[in-house]
Amino acid sequence: MATRPGQDLTTGPIARTLLLFALPTLGSSVLQSLNGSINAIWVGQFLGEAALAATANANLVMFLMFSAVFGFGMAATILIGQRIGADDVDGARRVMGTTIGMLAVGATLVALAGWLWAPNLLHLLATPPEVFDFALAYLRISFLGLPAGMIMVLLTMGLRGTGDAMTPLWFMILAAVIDIALNPVLILGLGPAPALGIRGAATASLIANIISLAALVAYIYVRDLPLRLRGSEIGYIVPERTLTRTIFVKGVPMGLQMLTVSISALAMIGLVNREGAAVTAAYGAANQLWTYIQMPAMALGAAVSAMAAQNIGANRWDRVGQVTRAGIWMNVLITGGAVLVMLAIDRHALSLFLGNDGHAMDVAQHMNLIVSWGFILFGVTSVLSAAVRANGAVMVPLAILIVAFFPVRLGLAAYYQPRIGADAIWWSYNAGALTTLIMTFAYYRFGKWRELRMMPQTDPIEAEEMVISGAEPAGRCQPNG
Repeated sequence: MATRPGQDLTTGPIARTLLLFALPTLGSSVLQSLNGSINAIWVGQFLGEAALAATANANLVMFLMFSAVFGFGMAATILIGQRIGADDVDGARRVMGTTIGMLAVGATLVALAGWLWAPNLLHLLATPPEVFDFALAYLRISFLGLPAGMIMVLLTMGLRGTGDAMTPLWFMILAAVIDIALNPVLILGLGPAPALGIRGAATASLIANIISLAALVAYIYVRDLPLRLRGSEIGYIVPERTLTRTIFVKGVPMGLQMLTVSISALAMIGLVNREGAAVTAAYGAANQLWTYIQMPAMALGAAVSAMAAQNIGANRWDRVGQVTRAGIWMNVLITGGAVLVMLAIDRHALSLFLGNDGHAMDVAQHMNLIVSWGFILFGVTSVLSAAVRANGAVMVPLAILIVAFFPVRLGLAAYYQPRIGADAIWWSYNAGALTTLIMTFAYYRFGKWRELRMMPQTDPIEAEEMVISGAEPAGRCQPNG
């Protein structure tokens, strides 16, 4: 049998392997979040509250566009993991090539559409007039970086599917350093650089994405990592019909899950915007803290996905349940600890974004106290979802999100906001988190997700190779809406 590249996630102690694989993923997520937070500090301190509120609106729109093609990357990631688990490296390369070809086209189309429709999207959000011009300038430049950003995320997701969590960490560090360093230079026009204002913040991210992507591709080839394509393998970038169909069939529902999250977030910020610019700025600042609270859960979910995918590919179903249970108790401990730490320092942390604005600070602290506890429930749900999606279960998780986010979260927020004000928005987060957890656990415990297969088995030799699935990606791609 061929030696499996990357880290073998099908053997060894469950908890230790899960934790060691999750830590670099957590580091990548924290770095990416720290990058966004520091950039928000630059914008808030140099350009003011209106500019900070603009980035909160623009970032949610960007995630909406990102989600339109991201589901395909999610499906490909676990397909790669299962191929690696079955010792089929060439199959993993075929998946990577097909997905790159699909996403290169899809991300370019989404970027063009986003550039053209950016004003319409901001109007749909009820973006306040004093925020609109800032948001439009930031958003349009951000769209230019979407194709490079999508390919970068796909490559890091694919590497994690092979069991390599360290390489994505190194290149996340590179991207974060470039982005953080360039922000004040381009915002203020330091040295020979022009003073671009809020456009400078978006341009810094664009440059960081392009440089880090080029460096990652070079590293993959220099180190001859499993997913590199050489010689005739370059032709894998032309999508194969069977793989394209499978990735599309499973990727669309997973993309719709992402779109459900982002559309809900857009609707929520529309409700928040109606409370005024100060509340919007407080919401944007609190979101920065919520991002960090979510990071352990996202990292553990990504680790569970990778481990489950390889074990399914290796037909080690006995380990899939053990991985899920280990992920749940680790999440409760780590996310619970993160909530306690964040509540202890929230005023100091929020002041980095809000300065001395007493009203916005009070609002942000209040919403943080209400919302943050629900992320423990979110973490448990993330682990359960990662396990079921690792075997191709996509339709039921999509239905669960639709119910929890729209009739429950948005319905409660919209109904009670005229009666109790902004508190209706904050409490609706926890109602949605609890609903999602209950339904996801019921599906994990009693559903038939273990019986699913994503591709028809055409012959006994190919049968094991052609069982594929989708799962949660790592990285900070979800907004906190």
